[in-house]
Amino acid sequence: MTLDPKSPMHMPAMGTLICQVIVIWLGYIGMIQVSGVSMGTGAAWCAVATVLCLVGVVGLRRRWGYLVGWAAQVVTIGLGLLTPWMYAMGIIFALIWASCVVLGRRLETRQEAAQ
Repeated sequence: MTLDPKSPMHMPAMGTLICQVIVIWLGYIGMIQVSGVSMGTGAAWCAVATVLCLVGVVGLRRRWGYLVGWAAQVVTIGLGLLTPWMYAMGIIFALIWASCVVLGRRLETRQEAAQ
C-alpha cells in the first residue's frame, strides 16, 4: 500500500520512520546488555533496520518509499528475535505506520471525490 507523494500523511510517515531509528538503537543497548546478543550481530541487524528506515524516508517523495517502509516494519518486528521487547516496539511502530497509510488513503479518496 502506497500513498501519493503529495499526501498530507507524508510528514507523519516520515516522523514515524525517524523515531523508529532512535528506538532501534535504544533496543541495541538492550540487546547487548540484557539479552546477551553479541555487539556485532546486534549492530548488523540494527543497521539493516536503520538503512531501511532511512531509505524509506528518502523514498517517501516517490511511492516506492512506502514499500521500503513496510519492509522496515517487518525487520523491526524481527529484531524481537534478538531481544523480546523489540516485538512490542516493532508492533507499535507497524501500527503507527499502518495508521499513516490507511488515513492517507482515506484522505486521498476524499480529495479525489471532491474534485
